[in-house]
Amino acid sequence: MAAPVEFRRMKRDSQAMLHRTLQEWGGHEDMWIFGYGSLIWRPDFDYAERRLALVHGWHRALKMWSRINRGTPERPGLVFGMLSGGSCRGVVFRIPRHEGAAVLERLWGREMVTAVYDPRWVPCQTPQGPVRALAFTLSRKSPSHTGVLTEAEYRRIFEEAQGIYGTTLDYAHRTLEELRRHNIRDRHLEKLLKLAGR
Repeated sequence: MAAPVEFRRMKRDSQAMLHRTLQEWGGHEDMWIFGYGSLIWRPDFDYAERRLALVHGWHRALKMWSRINRGTPERPGLVFGMLSGGSCRGVVFRIPRHEGAAVLERLWGREMVTAVYDPRWVPCQTPQGPVRALAFTLSRKSPSHTGVLTEAEYRRIFEEAQGIYGTTLDYAHRTLEELRRHNIRDRHLEKLLKLAGR
């Protein structure tokens, strides 16, 4: 499927996006990062505090193509994106102010190599009060967005897709396990994994 015209014409500069994100943060207070997928179980950075969090206006969706990490160009796998609409329960991590820029640069090397996400600061509700956290969201206009997938397509992907970090099925199952460990219910993910007999 061809990418939408606006994505084909637009050069997405990962470093420019990092610079803009750092400017929006400002560096005057601790940084918060919102995790909704693998960041929950493999943040790859040190943090001073972790809280459960709820974001309105966005939801977790296994609707982002992965052609390296959890699949191949010939047999793409899936990873989570954060799509507009609904709400999303996840975890926020607090990074001390003096470490924020360095942590974000390392995180960029993991999440933004191809500049596929739209990083944005979102308001989060936590049991200890509201915070503003950085979330890696996905546009439905992105060529990495799958659009609607049938149950048969999910089954095939769960059976076949494997990349350098393992299978799509293991990735999805590990995320569900970690969500449950934090007492977060994701009924849609549960339903998808039942297709694979999990």
